[in-house]
Parts: sequence; structure tokens; C-alpha cells
Amino acid sequence: MRDRPRRPPVDPQVIGALRMPDNPEGPLVALLKRVAVAFGALLAAALIVYFGRAGYVDNNGEGEISFNDALYYATVSLSTTGYGDIVPYTATARLLTTVVITPLRLLFLIVLVGTTVELLTERSRQSFRIQRWRSRVRDHTVVIGYGTKGRAAVETLLGDGVEPEHIVVVDTDRTQLDAASALGLVTVTGNATRSAVLRIAGAHQASAIVVATNRDDTAVLVTLTAREMAPKTRIVVAVRESENVHLLRQSGADSVIVSAETAGRLLGVATRTPSVVEVVEDLLTPEAGFAISEREVEQDEVGGSPRHLADIVLGVVRNEELYRVDASAVDALERGDRLLYVRKATLADED
Repeated sequence: MRDRPRRPPVDPQVIGALRMPDNPEGPLVALLKRVAVAFGALLAAALIVYFGRAGYVDNNGEGEISFNDALYYATVSLSTTGYGDIVPYTATARLLTTVVITPLRLLFLIVLVGTTVELLTERSRQSFRIQRWRSRVRDHTVVIGYGTKGRAAVETLLGDGVEPEHIVVVDTDRTQLDAASALGLVTVTGNATRSAVLRIAGAHQASAIVVATNRDDTAVLVTLTAREMAPKTRIVVAVRESENVHLLRQSGADSVIVSAETAGRLLGVATRTPSVVEVVEDLLTPEAGFAISEREVEQDEVGGSPRHLADIVLGVVRNEELYRVDASAVDALERGDRLLYVRKATLADED
């Protein structure tokens, strides 16, 4: 049997930049749970000793064992200190110590040592998670910039059913990345104009790259870097000014969205026909109402017209080219065609 090749260790630079999403309950909650378990074990041991105090003797000769004495005995016993001043002397008390106190001592030590070891090995654990993620991640989406546009893009992807671990957010703002990590997203700290940062994000293995930076010149540089690294990956870019669209096209962007002009058009339409804007916003919101989606042509639809289907078809994608629904080239659907259609999207669908 051939030995499996060993994975190379993760570069420390990668560990510093790449961050796997934290446990949803948070480190503070996890720590408080462990403290509660430790104190619970301590209290249980104290109560056991107190209710069975007739079987214990205080070698200091201070009479009957009080609850404070029982708590003291539980503390020194579970921590394995054991001064020997309070000891069980009857057979029942010794059996109780063996059967109950010893397991509680082990539980207490496991919680104490486990928390200490976890704090000391957090970097190693993060390194292992990064190594495993990098070996498995393929066809993910890299979102560069987690401002208003980037956040909206991520929300749309999640609404369309994309798993959080298949989205990587790249930004330089630690606050923005913390917000992305809270959603379960993998984050990378760094300037996306640098190829090393994009490589850490796995841009060369991504299925799509979304460039949502705050500056158009930065978007151009990021697109150039990303296209050189990932020549076959789809790159979608948002820019503020339409005069920069041709620069993005020349830089390798597959799709360019002019955010300022798009918002301006919607504002203009809203002044005359506000209902149209409501419909557009509804279509762009995947969680409820209606949404634009894409699906393959079914077997019984081959040969038919897209205008006669039960779904409201807006366009047909054939050989990576988009045709409007009224184009003569797609009067008859073919096997392998994909339909852009309006589907009903509700919160119940996600459940």
C-alpha cells in the first residue's frame, strides 16, 4: 500500500492572515461553561462529604465536620492537594470517596487541564483547521471588500443556498472581518492587490471572485492581480463611475456593475413609477417574495419554446452566451440550455 504524502506545514504568514470562523457560542461562553462544570463538581463533592460527615474525621480535633469543612475537603481533594487533616475513616465514607469523589476529581482535572491545554494549543489547532480547509476548498467564492456592497453580495449568496464555508472574505478592516467571521465565513486579512493575499484566499481555485472595493482604482488593480492568478475564474466587479468600466473590462473583469448609475436609475424610476422599483428590489432579495434564479432545461422541455413554459423565463444561456427570451435563436430549447427565470422565494423554502 502506497504511503500518503505528508501535507506541508502551514506558512506562519498564512496563519496570521487566514482566519477560520469561530465557534458560534464564542470563547467566553465556552469558558464560562467549563467554569460552571468545575464549580458544579466541587459543590457536588462538598455536599456528598457534608451529608456523609459522620464518616469523616478532622485530625485537628475541631469536632463535627461543618459545610465549610466539607467544601475545604472537596477543594483540596479535587485539586489533588490533600493535606490529610480531614479524612474518611469509616468503610462507607471510603467507598463513597472511591466511587464518587474520585470521578469528580477526574472531571475537575479534565476541565482544568483541558482549558489550559486548549489555550496553549489554539495556534496549533487553528493551523490544523487552515491546513484541512486549504486542502479541501474548491470552487468557492472570494469576496474582496466587506463594505456595503460586499456585505450585500454575501447575503445574496447565503440566501441562494451557498454554504458559509464556501465564501472567503478579504479585507484590511479587522472590524469588518469580525462581522464576516460571525456569520461563519472564512476571512483573510490583507490588501487584495497583492497576489500573496489572493493566493491565501485560494483565488486561483475559486469559481468566482467578487470585487467590491470602495475605490475604482483599487478595483482595477485587484482585477488585474486576480485575472493573472486565475485566468479562468469568473470575476465580477462593482465600480462607482461608468467611465471606468472599460478599464475593468481590459483588466479582465467578466461583469462590471456601475453602482452609482444603477442607484441613480432606480432613483429616477422611483419618482415616476415607484412600483417598478419595488418589484426590482423584490427580485434582488432572495429570502422572500420573488427572485431571479437559474436552472437546467428539463427533458420534457427540450424542443419547446421558453415563452410557453409555466415559469416566467427571462433569458436562455446556451454555450455560455445569454439570449433574451424573445430571441429567435432560442425559439426551440436544446439539451444543456439553462433558463433564467422568476421563482417564488419565501423563508419557508429555506427551511
